[in-house]
Amino acid sequence: MNILIINGPNLNLLGSREPEIYGTVSMESFLNELKSAFPQHQILYHQSNIEGEIINRLQENDFDALVINPGAFTHYSYAIADCLKNVRTPKVEVHISHIYQREEFRQKSVTAPNTDGVISGFGLEGYRLAILSLDKNI
Repeated sequence: MNILIINGPNLNLLGSREPEIYGTVSMESFLNELKSAFPQHQILYHQSNIEGEIINRLQENDFDALVINPGAFTHYSYAIADCLKNVRTPKVEVHISHIYQREEFRQKSVTAPNTDGVISGFGLEGYRLAILSLDKNI
């Protein structure tokens, strides 16, 4: 199964960005762990700070399941939300931090209603939990 992980804006800085919130492990390092933990799947990865690039990647439709962390786009990107409506594969939204313990504006996701579930607050492990969930439900 091809699983696409998409990360939104500023998540290219994982490992150095606000380590008290996002931890000290880079996404590249964690991706290696995920690939080792799930050798039966091909894990594809895309990160962009640009909304349209995320939409273009989603529209390529070359994956069997999706894990998406839209980052700040979570709270206001109706364009990504609309695109997710048209993604016909199982999909899970992931947030590294516990968004419901953060600023009020971060507690609303406009993208989540167009996914099959949301995992929030488990750090990078949220990606592993999402893949486990997808693995059981496909």
